[in-house]
Amino acid sequence: MRVGVVTFPGTLDDVDAQRAVRYADGEAVPLWHAEHDLKGVDAVIVPGGFSYGDYLRAGAIARFAPVMQEVVEAAHKGMPVLGICNGFQILAEAHLLPGALTRNEKLHFVCRDQWLKVENNTTSWTTRYDRNAEILVPLKSGEGSYQADDDTLKQLEDEHRIVFRYVGENPNGSRNDIAGISNAKGNVVGLMPHPEHAIDALTGPTDDGLGMFLSLLDTVVNA
Repeated sequence: MRVGVVTFPGTLDDVDAQRAVRYADGEAVPLWHAEHDLKGVDAVIVPGGFSYGDYLRAGAIARFAPVMQEVVEAAHKGMPVLGICNGFQILAEAHLLPGALTRNEKLHFVCRDQWLKVENNTTSWTTRYDRNAEILVPLKSGEGSYQADDDTLKQLEDEHRIVFRYVGENPNGSRNDIAGISNAKGNVVGLMPHPEHAIDALTGPTDDGLGMFLSLLDTVVNA
């Protein structure tokens, strides 16, 4: 399993994402924002950080990066793509996922360990979880409030495309307590919390996040 991890100017969590891939017995392949080359990978992770300094709005510039043109094309053909935090924002800006991520409800940066409920365990990134399982992973974002119009929310609910919901107090004002969603095919997933920071109980609150990367391994092997 070869998994590309994109680096933009301002990316912070690419090294952590690469480490998570290796924990799942995969090969992490660095992808540079300015190149039109996915290097033959089986999947792509768009990691967290502050791409291009979050100028204009989070992810708004990164969506036009040369590498994202290739990611969008590959995603439409079925390649598994995961967007984490800023990566989720970029996937929304690139229209791979619907809706938008806006400033947190109370306008404060939130940094804490957050419980999530697994709503959909049939995506390329969630098959290792039981449906309705609760997992604990870090959350760290200032623009993590998921917003969409009523019709889009109804579509996401009806098509079971809400992948994760916040458990307990909603940390950022996301509509319907949404922490992560997928596209219609289930190969593209975006979430605000950081599973790559919860792959080893020695360095994270749990190893609950590792399931996402092991799920990808199953998806690639069984493809």
